[in-house]
Amino acid sequence: MSDRRSFSVPADAPHDLSPPEEDVGEISKSERKREAHAARDLGERLAELEPAQLANFPLSDALMAALKEARSITAHGARKRHFQYIGKLMRQHEVDEIERQLALVDPDAPHNVRLMHESEQWRTRLLESGPDAVTAFVAANPGTDVQALRQLLRQVAKEQAEQKPPRYYRELYRFVRDVLAHSSETD
Repeated sequence: MSDRRSFSVPADAPHDLSPPEEDVGEISKSERKREAHAARDLGERLAELEPAQLANFPLSDALMAALKEARSITAHGARKRHFQYIGKLMRQHEVDEIERQLALVDPDAPHNVRLMHESEQWRTRLLESGPDAVTAFVAANPGTDVQALRQLLRQVAKEQAEQKPPRYYRELYRFVRDVLAHSSETD
C-alpha cells in the first residue's frame, strides 16, 4: 500500500461545498463588544453631565445612582470597572432615546453650534444696527420680551462706554440664545 491517503465523500453528502450561511439573527462577538464599548462611552458622557440635566433623561434609578457614584471615583482601575458596570446598565435602556436627549444638551452638537453662531450674530446686529435690528428680531421671534431686550441693550451701551467688564454683554447673549432656542422648539 502506498503512503497516500485517500479522501472519499460519503454518497449522501450535499454537493454544495460552500460555507453554511450565517443566521441573520445571531450577533457576532465583535459586534457585541462594539455595542458594549458604545454603551460604556455613552455612560461616560452621561457622567459628565450635571445632576439637573440628568433628570431629563429616561434612566432607571440604578443607573442614576451609578452615574452619581461615578463622580466620586478617582482611582483609574476602579473608575474603569465602574464605567463597565454603567455600560452594562446602559444596555438595558433605549440607547437611541438617550443619545437624542444627550444631543440636545451637548454643546458640540451641530444644532447647538448653529444656535450659538446665530445668537452671536443677532447680538452683534442688535448692538450695531439699533432699533431696526430690534424690530427685525422681535418680528422673527414673536413672544420676545421687548422691554427686557431694550433694557439690556441700554445696559450694554453704558457698560461699553464706561469700559466695565462685559457682564451685560454676556447677559444679552444668553437672552438672545434663550429666545432663539425657545422659538426653535415651538417651530
